Amino acid sequence: MTLQIYQIDAFAEKPFEGNPAAIVPLDDWLPHETMQAIAAENNLSETAFFVQHNSGFYIRWFTPTSEVKLCGHATLASAFVLFELLGYERDTVYFDSLSGPLSVTRQDGRFVLDFPSQAPVKCETPDDLVKGLGQTPLACYKSEDLLAVFADEEQVANIRPNYDYLVKLEHRGVIITAPSLEQDFVARFFAPKYGIPEDPVTGSAYTQLTPYWSERMGKNSFTAKQISSRGGKLSCELKDDRVMIAGRAVKYMQGTIDV
Repeated sequence: MTLQIYQIDAFAEKPFEGNPAAIVPLDDWLPHETMQAIAAENNLSETAFFVQHNSGFYIRWFTPTSEVKLCGHATLASAFVLFELLGYERDTVYFDSLSGPLSVTRQDGRFVLDFPSQAPVKCETPDDLVKGLGQTPLACYKSEDLLAVFADEEQVANIRPNYDYLVKLEHRGVIITAPSLEQDFVARFFAPKYGIPEDPVTGSAYTQLTPYWSERMGKNSFTAKQISSRGGKLSCELKDDRVMIAGRAVKYMQGTIDV
């Protein structure tokens, strides 16, 4: 069987920025183990597969080691493939997923994700988090991920994680964040238990970051930057129990795979 595959840089203004995702459109689902093997072979933080479903599509996301319930950048990349490469004509594409209904709207050259908000709850700071980050955060919160808050951007940029400790934590991953002089806030994201030491740009993390910064700063709209080595810029807005996450994307590569 020959399948089309696309590699898209999401939350990027040009190639080699943002977060690369592999996108594989399907007519019917492949066996789970085949999709996992493709994701492992791609060795990107996420490979997304989608199948047409009712009036939209069902989407699934795989890291090199596991299927996950929510991924932002690979959803944006999937919408880019549909809008820009496969001729999808509507302005909004609707996805069903393990996290429920999602949508992506094409708007002035950007792609706007409509995701469920995950307001984090303050918690005790785990010892393994402190050992893994090499610093004690000002505060720690939890939702799907642990969210560690620091005083300034320089602290966040200078952290060199010890993944032997972070992999022990029970949550999906670790977000670190701080206020920024140029943006409203910056962030980084680590998910070693899913085979992703540091993720370049993590759309789903902003479903937790946006409600946190909304409560802290008393506003609903933000500019943010993920300060990984590749880097990526996002706009975020809290609307009731949803988070709008906007960014651009570019095609890096397309081809075929034989399975």
